[in-house]
Formats: sequence, C-alpha cells, structure tokens
Amino acid sequence: MNIAEILINAAAAFGDRPAVCHGPQVQLSYGGLVGRARRVASWLKGKGCPPGARVGLYMSNCPGYFEVMFGAWFAGCTIVPINAKLHPKELGYILSNSGAGILFVTPDLAAQAVEAGLDQATRLVDITGPDYAVIVSDDAVSGVTRPAKVDPNDVAWLFYTSGTTGKPKGAMLTHRNLYNMTLSFLADIGPVDAKDAALHPAPLSHAAGLLALAHIARGAANVVPVSGGFDPEEIVDLINVFPGSSFFAAPTMVNRLIGSPALARLTVGHLDHIFYGGAPMYVEDLKAAIARLGPRLWQAYGQGEAPCTITYLPPHMHVDNGDGRLDQRLASVGIARTGVSVRVVDEAGADVPSGVNGEVIVTGDVVMAGYWNNPEATAQALRDGWLHTGDIGQFDERGLLFLKDRSKDVVISGGSNIYPREVEEVLLQHPAVVEASVVGRPHADWGEEVFAFVVATAEGAVTAEELDAHCIDNIARFKRPKAYRFMTALPKSNYGKILKTELRKILEQTSPR
Repeated sequence: MNIAEILINAAAAFGDRPAVCHGPQVQLSYGGLVGRARRVASWLKGKGCPPGARVGLYMSNCPGYFEVMFGAWFAGCTIVPINAKLHPKELGYILSNSGAGILFVTPDLAAQAVEAGLDQATRLVDITGPDYAVIVSDDAVSGVTRPAKVDPNDVAWLFYTSGTTGKPKGAMLTHRNLYNMTLSFLADIGPVDAKDAALHPAPLSHAAGLLALAHIARGAANVVPVSGGFDPEEIVDLINVFPGSSFFAAPTMVNRLIGSPALARLTVGHLDHIFYGGAPMYVEDLKAAIARLGPRLWQAYGQGEAPCTITYLPPHMHVDNGDGRLDQRLASVGIARTGVSVRVVDEAGADVPSGVNGEVIVTGDVVMAGYWNNPEATAQALRDGWLHTGDIGQFDERGLLFLKDRSKDVVISGGSNIYPREVEEVLLQHPAVVEASVVGRPHADWGEEVFAFVVATAEGAVTAEELDAHCIDNIARFKRPKAYRFMTALPKSNYGKILKTELRKILEQTSPR
C-alpha cells in the first residue's frame, strides 16, 4: 500500500482540521493538503514521471514540504530528501547518483542548485515561483484522485547518509518500511490525536519529516516555525499556542531550550513530549532537562537505514522509581522498539553476554531494502537478514542497550579499547564544562591517544590540569585525555550533531594548546 494512503484517510476523517501551520497561522486543512498533493501528483505525471521516478526535495523547512512530499508519493514516485546545508558539489553527487529528474527547491537554495550543475534532464521547480503557483492552484485540474498503486517493497524515501567515510550512500526505505516505522511510533508512544501538534524545528529532510507521518495519520497539526529552524523563544511561543505539542530535537537543541530565559514563560502543560536523538544525550544534561520539564523526554535511537526505530527510552524510564538505577537508565538508549529485534554480537556474529561490548544489529520491517545501486555496501550492511549498524554497544541484564560509540570512533590505545562517550560523560560532570568531544590522535608508540575538545563556561574557567585530575578521580587512568583543546564552540551539523570528522581535521592541521 502506498504510504500516501495515510493522508487520504486523515483527510476523510479530519478534513477541516489544521494540517499544516506556519508559526501560529494555519496554512492548510487536511482537505486542503490532500487537494494540493493531488495537483502536484497530476503535474508530475504530466511531465512524464513514471512510478519509481526519483524526485528531489532540496528545501529549507517550510509548509510546502508536506504537499510536495505527498504529491510525489501520490504519483508513485520516490522522494530524495536532501540536506539543505549540503555543498553544491555534494548536491550534485546525490542528484547524479539518484537520477532525480525533478528537483523542488525553496528560493534560498535555488542558486546552490544551479551551481551544482544540474543535468539538462533535471527540471528545477521553485515552490515560491509562479509556475508552482499554477501547479497547486485551486483552478488546476487534478487527474489524480487516489495514490498510485505501488508494491510495498517499492522505494518511497531514498535517504543519503552523511558520507563521513567516502561518498554518501542512498538508503532505500520502502513503503513497507515507512508504514512500520509509523505503526511502531504509534504503538510505543501513543496516543496521538487530532488535538495534538508536531512542531518541526529540526530538518524535515531527516527524522523530523518521517516522524510527521504518525501525526498526519492521526490528523494532528504540523507546525513549521517561521524561522524555519530552532529558536528557543520561538519554540516556547509555539508550545504556548498549541496544546499537545511535541517535537524532535538533537541534544544540543534540548540544552539550548533548557538554558534559555524564555523557558520561564513556558506553559509546561502544553508540552507533550520532546523526542531526542541523533547524538548522545549526556546524563547530567538529561537530569537538568527533566528537572525543568518533568517526565516529557522520549529518547529514540535509530539510523537512516532503520529510521528512528531501533530502541527507545520512554518518559517513565527517565524518572526515579526508587530502584537506585536512574543514572544507569539515563545513560542507556532504552529497550527494543515494537516490531524490531535487536542483538549485540561479536565479529563472528554470535551473541555476546550482557555487559560485554559488541556490534549492534537489528532486523524488522523497518530496516532498509539496501543501498541504491551499491550492492557491495548492501552486502556489507545487510547480512542474514540483519542490519549491521556499525555501533558498538552492550545490553544489561534488564534489556537496556548502552551505546559506546560508532566502531570507527573507538580509540584503540596500547591494545585497549577506549570509548569516547564514557570519557565525555565524565568531562561533562565538571561544572565548568559546557560541551566535550573526544577523538583519537595518532601516537607513535600506543597507536592512538585520547584527545579532548572542550567548551568551558568562560575562558579560563577550567584548566587542563584540573580536568586531568577530575578524570583521574572518575575513570581509569589510561582512559583520561592526554591533551585538551579549549574552544568557543564545537562544529555541528545543521541537525545539532557534533562533527567529529571536523574535529579530526582540526587535530591534523594544528597542534594542541
């Protein structure tokens, strides 16, 4: 079944309810959204886009994202969501690799799209331009009434990974994958209903766009901030307007909200949940957020290859139940999601005991079909029906999964594995440390040594010697950083994730202070 059927059902049941809002202003009802999606689909078909044709979305967050997304699905096309922060060369590679014949853009990205060197066969459509206005006009004739018939295993969402190792790979997410992701969301979180609102300060080209599906299925409002991104004051204002608000946030976004003076005027009862993920959320930061917001945080661990759906830590696991294990739970990524099975295995693929590190692997109908036109990478990632995530983790005796690091991020010093997150957790316990990120630095004798990048509360607020003593008091001596670099900020993706690839480049180009 075509994933666009969820919009058909929502429009039938909630036709007059707000579907898309721009800030506090309603832009489209569900009836209006399905009408514009149908007209986009009719235009795509008129341009000769057959089912399975790739349609690129190179757009900043905006209300039009939803009608283009569903319009492409109505036509049976495959969406290629593209990070708005990518360099034109990266955009050019994705367009060439995917074979996208049409690229929808917002005006702020049109110049970059042209710079990417569009193939003559690729048509550029500015969704604020006069041509697009004609496409979605109420007077436009829509020859599409039902979503195109597709096989559940047809690709609906072709998501290109970040490309931290080599060229980006296109993870093929099928209609079946998206349905199962949506059902798992509703099973594990629920209830979502037409009185609720999903705020979208995080990029719709990533997890936020997919998490919108559960809210659309239940007729909830989807609210795009006027800024198009995350501003704590704006988010507080929107939560105050929309009861039953929830939104996806990277940990850095949660921290910014908690540290904002605007939080003092938040109507906390209007906030349903904050779904956080995409990077480690440290225990001390979680405690601070829970103290201010109450049990409203919900952790999601997933990958582009298994979107948002590997494990979860629901709100009731974020609070002290008297068992003395709160800190342990908060350091975990929770328990297996509905509809998936999760294992931790050794190099031979055998399960390891609880408390022992191994690679996290997952199976279920949410796992991708493979990588686009890349059978070698597909064979490496999908083995015997299991997705090999490349994440290192361990289970405890109660089924909680603890992530240590990406396998490529583990620091191997003198034959010992050192997991950066463990060191980062300790550094962040120091009151003068705001942010910390640990990487490995080549060492002639030990192979690698631990190097820490630190953002302090103020210049000179803490010294390397003080941090060294702090680490020695809390973790094994061999795990402590051998050098520190103090920075005013750490490089981050537009999703708020600390870019260790950039930190490694800094390390290669400069010497520590």
